[in-house]
Amino acid sequence: MSNGRSIFSKLSLLCLFAAPGALAVDDVAPGDMSEPLVVEEPQFGDVLYYFYQEEYFPAIVRLLAARERQQLGENADEAELLLGGMYLSYGHHLEAAEIFEKLLSGNVAPDLRDRTWFFLAKVWYQRGYLEKAREALTYIKDELPQNLASEAKMLDAQIRIADGDYNAAIRRLSNWGDETEWASYARFNIGVALARSGRVDEAARLLNEIGAMDTYTEELAALRDKANLALGFALLQNGQPSDAKAPLQRVRLEGPFSNKALLGVGWADAEMENYDRALVPWMELRGRDLLDPAVQESMMAIPYAMSQLDSIGQAADHYVDAIEAFYEEANRLDSAIDNIESGAFFDAFIEGAPLDSTGWYWRPENLPEGPETRYLYHLLATNRFQEGLKNYRDLNYLNNNLDTWQQNVDVYTTMLETQKEKYARTFAYVRDQLTESDIRDFIAHKLGLDAVLNTILRRGDWLALSDEEEFELWREIALIENHPALNADIDEAREVRDKIDLMKGVLQWNLERDFNSRVTTVSYSLQETGEALIAAQRSRRKIDETMRTEPARYAALSERVGDLSPRVEAMKARVEDSLSQQRAFLRDIAVGELQAQKNRLEIYTIQARFALAAIYDLASTAEDEAGQ
Repeated sequence: MSNGRSIFSKLSLLCLFAAPGALAVDDVAPGDMSEPLVVEEPQFGDVLYYFYQEEYFPAIVRLLAARERQQLGENADEAELLLGGMYLSYGHHLEAAEIFEKLLSGNVAPDLRDRTWFFLAKVWYQRGYLEKAREALTYIKDELPQNLASEAKMLDAQIRIADGDYNAAIRRLSNWGDETEWASYARFNIGVALARSGRVDEAARLLNEIGAMDTYTEELAALRDKANLALGFALLQNGQPSDAKAPLQRVRLEGPFSNKALLGVGWADAEMENYDRALVPWMELRGRDLLDPAVQESMMAIPYAMSQLDSIGQAADHYVDAIEAFYEEANRLDSAIDNIESGAFFDAFIEGAPLDSTGWYWRPENLPEGPETRYLYHLLATNRFQEGLKNYRDLNYLNNNLDTWQQNVDVYTTMLETQKEKYARTFAYVRDQLTESDIRDFIAHKLGLDAVLNTILRRGDWLALSDEEEFELWREIALIENHPALNADIDEAREVRDKIDLMKGVLQWNLERDFNSRVTTVSYSLQETGEALIAAQRSRRKIDETMRTEPARYAALSERVGDLSPRVEAMKARVEDSLSQQRAFLRDIAVGELQAQKNRLEIYTIQARFALAAIYDLASTAEDEAGQ
């Protein structure tokens, strides 16, 4: 918890954009979110989908794209805060600080402003600007979400510890209202800092509280062991071996700190000249992994204790065993160093890992096979190697991602060419159709119909609006009416003329009765025709505009797609160069760590040889004296 990156938890990322009414964070345990976030914009929802899947790189890409297109709307400020948090999770402090400062310079909601000040304080702390970090925390006015409030309190204490103000840090933490993991880590850091400053009694009180606490998680159990170990060695260095044994014996026998605790228990007994009892934990250590420095030291401590007990022969045998073990281990280290220097080891380390797991939270699931594998556990215990490996993993992810983008560029090029060919065929067809069907002819025809209707209305020409059957009937009546035979002055002719007049009158009466309704129907049809013609004119203008601009749009798209390939190639060259540098950096760390282990073994070997030589000298002197 003491390094800058580890204090940025996943829950911090989840809480950083939680606003009242949108996301409630009450009594939150790691990984627990109490309510769903209310999202106003679908693009921000898309970002959150990848974010909650812990696929932070795709989330960042989509957020940046949505921001460039101004598609975030009401969620713009929340999105900026989320982007800054994700940048911070990747270790990009400068980019995160720039985003946070930009947010603070605008008109943002008070709760968002408080959370922004908190994350800006983290940025300054991680970059070593303690005064700026402390000042940023003072600008937080209201209550943060619970987890962020605890982390802010922890951050304030860490700033004071880093500044050497231990008393202020203790006072700050003494009012902690709960027993969270943050509080335990804070007290541990203060206890270690006090021990290093020589205030052992004050450190003992804090570390003893943590060392005796009940634990409910493996993380807290490890912290308890670490506190007991730190307290035990602090008391040993302060000349209190008797007091040191109790905390050291509280460390679990099977755990990450058990070896060093066993070594410390042995040295506590040795300091009190109880060498028989010191041999008990040291002999237990002797059967454990020789890579551990505590195990190596125990192999030197055992013959030392035996020599103090005048078991010279046994001491000599153990020194010989230690020399042989150190020699064999040094040879294995040489082999491991050769394999690591080849460089293939790092690619095997990340081979098969899912490509969507990047950032701080990636952890290797399986270790690669090889003679160097057994040394990886010790390398992974170093923060520097862990961070370097994560960066190497992220660079490898970017390189693979660029390969995918390059393939996509080729696909886009093919798609664009296909669309251009399709457009060319469609363009020719539409142009021919527009040439054959001139909309101006339809407009002139409609205007002619309007004039005809106006004439019919002016004249009251009811016959002009008759249907085909009615008009044909009227024509037949007219033909019969004009037949010469009906002009005869006879009763039959007069009777037919009367019937014709009756039929003609009925038909005329019907036509005059329906005249107004038929005028309305025709007028409505002409109105619809006019509206359709107006819509057709608009469509024609759009078609003309499309035909004018589409070639230019396709040309612009072709230029953009054409520019993508060299850009991707340039980025790939940069990433590959960074990969090469990061691989060399990791190789130097790994080789340096293994070389340090080898150097330590060589020092122990030299010490063992000198001690063995001294034992032989003593034995030879004793034989000479006995012979005299």
